[in-house]
Amino acid sequence: MSLFVSLYRRFAHIVHELAKFGSVGAIAFLITIGTGNLLHVGLDLGELTSTGIATVVAATFAYLANRYWTFRNRDQSGMGREYVLFFALNGVGLLITWLVQGVVKFGLELRGPLAYNASLIVGTAAATLFRYWSYKKWVFLPLPPPEPAAVGEMGPDAPRARGGFAEGRQAPGTAEFSAPPSGTASPLTPGR
Repeated sequence: MSLFVSLYRRFAHIVHELAKFGSVGAIAFLITIGTGNLLHVGLDLGELTSTGIATVVAATFAYLANRYWTFRNRDQSGMGREYVLFFALNGVGLLITWLVQGVVKFGLELRGPLAYNASLIVGTAAATLFRYWSYKKWVFLPLPPPEPAAVGEMGPDAPRARGGFAEGRQAPGTAEFSAPPSGTASPLTPGR
């Protein structure tokens, strides 16, 4: 088996998740660019205001697409909680984009549609890295691990753990005990 195939199998879930996140991000980016340019270039609204409004519109789309498509196999801890966290983290992402725009406009003194779009692209790219990490960490949480089977409920096909309760040892505090070695008294066996 080739190294590439082995790595792909190991990280397939992350590759698929990143592909979905990237697709949603690309559409959200087009929404941001389109809305931002419409407001800034078309309606002569300020750069930061245009970017802010465009980000809210794109973030609404991104939240719904990520919740119901990208991260649908993760724990859904409530739309209200997720929505507030999602938009708070998008606010941080917006600050990252504004920082890049501020450096381009005020630090480098570049203005006009080309400078606006270049700063928007670079700022959005940096903010996207932060968003992917933060969404997985705080918004779309991993599913909780499955409940372990109770002792005695593990059927005959269950894997046997070495030295664990699955090998015939009982869990502490249970009424059943393994038979003691022959010739020793058992507290549960009268007459010995």
